[in-house]
Amino acid sequence: MNTPIYLDYNATTPVDREVITEMLHFVQTHFGNPSSSYKMGQENKEAIAKARQQVADTICAIPEEIVFTSCATESNNLAIRGVALAHQDKGKHIITSQIEHPSVLEVCRYLERTGFEVTYLSVNSEGVVDSHDVSRAIRPDTILITIMHANNEVGTIQPIREIAAVAKEHNVIFHADAAQSVGKVNIDVDLLGVDLLTIAGHKVYAPKGIGALYVRKGVKVENLMVGGGQENGLRPGTENVPYIVALGKACEIAVRDFEQNTSTMLSAKKRLWNGLKTKFGGKVSVNANHAETLPNTLSVVFSGIDAHTLTASLGDQVLVSAGSACHANSVETSSVLKAMNIEPGKAASTVRISTGKQTTPEEVDKAVEIITGVVSRLLMLK
Repeated sequence: MNTPIYLDYNATTPVDREVITEMLHFVQTHFGNPSSSYKMGQENKEAIAKARQQVADTICAIPEEIVFTSCATESNNLAIRGVALAHQDKGKHIITSQIEHPSVLEVCRYLERTGFEVTYLSVNSEGVVDSHDVSRAIRPDTILITIMHANNEVGTIQPIREIAAVAKEHNVIFHADAAQSVGKVNIDVDLLGVDLLTIAGHKVYAPKGIGALYVRKGVKVENLMVGGGQENGLRPGTENVPYIVALGKACEIAVRDFEQNTSTMLSAKKRLWNGLKTKFGGKVSVNANHAETLPNTLSVVFSGIDAHTLTASLGDQVLVSAGSACHANSVETSSVLKAMNIEPGKAASTVRISTGKQTTPEEVDKAVEIITGVVSRLLMLK
């Protein structure tokens, strides 16, 4: 049986072999509780400290500003709800965008049900938030702005520095969900100007089940769980040492191999797009074609083809994602594409293709060949 060509790295990444090797020690032999005073426990405590430094180095932060969580969703919850609870005496207004990940949007909707007000900013046709719109939305009772660094569907990179400058001018806390951008884009939290930043382990070749939240020193965040004093009391509970070690190692590799990895991803992305254009010409296009995007992400529109039919027909040959959600008797247009005012038919024909650091030219060429064959057959059946 042939191995599938994996082109859905924005959904998740395979765990790096170096990461597996590093974390296995803390599964098999170094299993002590980090809060224990004996050597095995203290070795694990030191391993956590090392991982904290590795994660901090990835975003140019200091170790004390890194809080380990179970995933990006928890990090987003801790950032948004934590700030909301800690600063509600100042106000109850939050600003976000219409193209955020559900782990941001659903938290905002939850807070609305508890008495907070949320402004959902629109984006342009490229999926970009206008910093002037952010400025106009700020009110005296605004306590938080949360805008993603890079979009998971179309890859658009937001003007985070400009938005952060607006937030700082009005003394508003600013959070950025960087789940998709860590390891793909250079991140310096001071240059960006963010107060909180979300990291996802399984998007940077670590296992699922680990994440982190950067919390700038001095920013007040209310903990969502109560218990022990782990993670400065923001995330109580015995630490998941193997996965924390894994995230640390993955971040170390991301820094070490950044130039090589981003070059590989971008080269594969360009090769794939050029291959599809050569085969289909005007019958294929890209959403957010004129915006700054992630080096690995293509939101491709196959004109006249239903995206779900295409992904199903590709089967286990080429693994990609459809741009809209498919339910029992209908297709629901992606909220991101809807916010970008992408015509419904075009949205229904959108496929997300995302390359990774392991994507080879041979895989790309084979994928183009397979996709071309499937799309051509589907067009003939129309």
